[in-house]
Amino acid sequence: MQKRNLGHSNIKVAPLMFGGNVFGWTLDEAKSFEILDAFMAAGFDFIDTADVYSRFIPGNQGGESETILGKWMKARGNRSQVILATKVGMDMGESQQGLSKAYIFKAVEASLRRLQTDYIDLYQAHIDDTQTPLTETLEAFDQLIKQGKVRVIGASNYTPERLEEALQVSKNTGLPAYQSLQPLYNLYDRAAYEAGLEAVCQKHGLGVIPYFALASGFLTGKYRSEADCTSARGGLVKRYLDTRGLRILSALDTVAKEKETTPAVIALAWLMARPTITAPIASATSLTQLQGLIRATEISLDQVSIDMLNQASDA
Repeated sequence: MQKRNLGHSNIKVAPLMFGGNVFGWTLDEAKSFEILDAFMAAGFDFIDTADVYSRFIPGNQGGESETILGKWMKARGNRSQVILATKVGMDMGESQQGLSKAYIFKAVEASLRRLQTDYIDLYQAHIDDTQTPLTETLEAFDQLIKQGKVRVIGASNYTPERLEEALQVSKNTGLPAYQSLQPLYNLYDRAAYEAGLEAVCQKHGLGVIPYFALASGFLTGKYRSEADCTSARGGLVKRYLDTRGLRILSALDTVAKEKETTPAVIALAWLMARPTITAPIASATSLTQLQGLIRATEISLDQVSIDMLNQASDA
C-alpha cells in the first residue's frame, strides 16, 4: 500500500480514510472499537471525525464520535500510530460555531479532552465563516501549531473563490496554509468539485479527502427505490434516486461484475483513480463492509471502465 503526501506537509497517509461520523450513531462503542481495530490491523491509520458528530441525531449533543475515538486510542495505547483528523466550525448549539479566534481556542480544547490527546494531526475548518476575517482564523491556527496542539490545517466546504483567497492570505502573511480540502465528491456529486475546486487544489498542491465518497451509501447499490430507504441513512439517499442515479448504478453493476466485486468497491476505486484525490473518506458498520472498503485500494480500474463510469455520471 503506497502512502500519499497530505498536501505539502510531511504527513503521509494511506489511500483510504475512515469516516468517524458513524461512531455514536450507527455504531455503538463496542462495535466502533471492533471496526477500528480491524481497520488498523489491515495497515490503515487515517481517521476523520468532527466535534459536531453526531449532534444531528436526536438525543445527541455533539462530541460523541470524538469521545469514542478517544476512549479507543487510550484503551489501545496507539495514539502515535493514528493520523487523526477532526474539524471545527459547525453549529454545536448555544451560539457555539464559526471560525473566530476565541471560538477556535475554546473548541480545540474541548476536542482534545474528548479525544484524550494533546495534539491533532489535521485540524480542519469544517465550513467557511464569512463573518470572520480569514486572517483571524489563520492566526488562531498559527498559534495552535506553535503550541504543538495541531500539526497541519485543512479546509472543508469552501467555495473555489474563498479557498483561493484563504491560500493567498497565507502566502501574503506567512501564516499557515491549508494543506488539504475535504469536499463533497463522488461519482454522483461531481459538478462542484470538478468545476472549480479541483483546479485550486492542483494549483496549490492540496491533498483532497472527499466526504460522502459513497453518496451516503447510495453507490453501494443497496438503495434502488424509495422502499429501500428505511435505514438510518435512508433519508439522505432519496435525492439520488433519479434517472441519472440509476444509470450510475447500472454502470457500477457492470464494472463490478466484470471485476468480481461490489459497486461500492468500484465507486471508491473510481475516486482513487482521479489524479487529484489523496484519500476518499468512507465508513463501514460491519467487518464485511470494511473488507470491501479495503478491497477498493487493491483494484486498478482500466480506462474503459473509467470511461464507462464517467459517461454514466455525466450530467
